Amino acid sequence: MKDHSVKLAILNTLAQGGFHSGEQLGEQLNLTRAAISKHIKGIEQWGVDIFRVQGKGYQLATPIQLLDQQVLTDALSTPVALIPIIDSTNQYLLDRIDSLQSGSVCIAEYQAKGRGRRGREWVSPFGANLYLSMYWRLDAGMAAAMGLSLVVGVAIVEALEELGLCGVKLKWPNDLYYQDRKLAGILVEMSGQAGAAAHLVIGMGMNLMMAENTEGITQPWASLTEVAQSQSFDRNQLAITLIKTLHQALSDYELYGMQGFVERWNRLDNFIGRPIKLIMGPREIVGTSRGINEQGAVLLETEQGIESFIGGEISLRAAGSE
Repeated sequence: MKDHSVKLAILNTLAQGGFHSGEQLGEQLNLTRAAISKHIKGIEQWGVDIFRVQGKGYQLATPIQLLDQQVLTDALSTPVALIPIIDSTNQYLLDRIDSLQSGSVCIAEYQAKGRGRRGREWVSPFGANLYLSMYWRLDAGMAAAMGLSLVVGVAIVEALEELGLCGVKLKWPNDLYYQDRKLAGILVEMSGQAGAAAHLVIGMGMNLMMAENTEGITQPWASLTEVAQSQSFDRNQLAITLIKTLHQALSDYELYGMQGFVERWNRLDNFIGRPIKLIMGPREIVGTSRGINEQGAVLLETEQGIESFIGGEISLRAAGSE
């Protein structure tokens, strides 16, 4: 794994606020000003905007609150690995499944190779979002994992509500929306054999404070700062609340399955009662969304009545959208 310790040390200093000269940073880290300048350029490649002012030095264009391993460890009973720069939090856990305790978490500031559903890239500037994955061993097996992304979505929105961040909705099967724009995505990856426990890695990427000019995103998106409005939120406390709520929801799911989650999902469904279309390969089905059923299928009221749909290649959109 590449050593990013110098860049992270510079960011830690810049995150304290104000201007910091190249000379001052160089003295702290025993580096030349030229070396500091080179590292600053590397940090900017992570999507961090840094001001340079002659005679004053460097300052973050937007304040960053960094995640803190000690704060996370002290607040949680589950193992947490904070790896600031990572290819993918999901992949980190997938590579270590044999040695992990159920409930183990990997969290990052920046993902170089974040991925979403169907292999889509997840754009991820340093410190602007939250990238979090949890490993869960499901003794009931892979068949019992149906609908798990729905349970995870419910848990995340309820965690936000617990923090006073309201108005976030769910889009079947694995997205969080705010005012019809994507706020977060969930990716559940699993492995296991028939008749044996399922090994699940549940990943979430959430936009927290994305810059309006962030490039590479092809769909309407929202940030948690919009949900919070003038209310401030602590990134470490947000991560702690999400992890605790997710752990409880997965424990409940293991005991009771989807029972109880259908009502909780339908309360938060972004499209319930609205015209939508399901895209299944070349086929499009238009109707009115009626939430989900106990199998986790999306319900669509069409001319034929209420029909249920489940599967990996279904795209749900508001009727009239492209």
